[in-house]
Amino acid sequence: MKQLFEKIILLGRPASGKSEVINYIKKTSDEERRNRFHIGKFVEIDDFPMLWTWFEEDDILEKKFGKPRLHSDSEGYFLHEYFWHLLIERISFDYSKSKRDLGDKTKEVTHLIEFSRGTEHGGYKEAFKHLSNELLENAAIVYVNVPFEESLRKNRKRFNPDKPDSILEHGLPDSKLTKMYKEVDFHEVIAGDDTFIDINGVKVPYVIFENMPSKTDDPALLGPALDEVIGRLWNTYNK
Repeated sequence: MKQLFEKIILLGRPASGKSEVINYIKKTSDEERRNRFHIGKFVEIDDFPMLWTWFEEDDILEKKFGKPRLHSDSEGYFLHEYFWHLLIERISFDYSKSKRDLGDKTKEVTHLIEFSRGTEHGGYKEAFKHLSNELLENAAIVYVNVPFEESLRKNRKRFNPDKPDSILEHGLPDSKLTKMYKEVDFHEVIAGDDTFIDINGVKVPYVIFENMPSKTDDPALLGPALDEVIGRLWNTYNK
């Protein structure tokens, strides 16, 4: 029987509550995290810092050197859809490097992988194709489910223009959030199986965290909700 989750892939619309989930779990002690959530020492892999670096580099190229932007246009949209898939390949690549560097300590660690995809740029259907089998083996998925209107509300609430690169305080303009994330395909991808998703031939257990009304705004509500959701996932994970 497994002692810890090896990998948890955390998905959901922007501002759905993913970062608050991570922040809550991260603040628990190592012992409590293991006992309550079966999560070891934390290693996070998030594609937001990767894409934000691209935006910053493009701004430097354009404004400082007068050179063409490499990844995005002046409004912050990727020049090519395949850049979204490149980010997923980078996630898999970073996981492989982390596992290599940890060596025998890997069994003490839970890798937490976070990203969000809208149908407009290929959705989860396309993103999942670019997750390596090395990452998918013994992984589990938590999908934080909120309607678009809640994503929009919380995106406005959390945005700090002084810290656009912050994990907890970044945000998108309403128009961009609408274009890229109003439509998502996660429920289409899971149709027909309420326990596992077949991704590239690997059966990955999943659970949906229903975050309406919002539990991630209040740690007193979030804790019990995570106990229940992760408890259900753990039971499936060990089958």
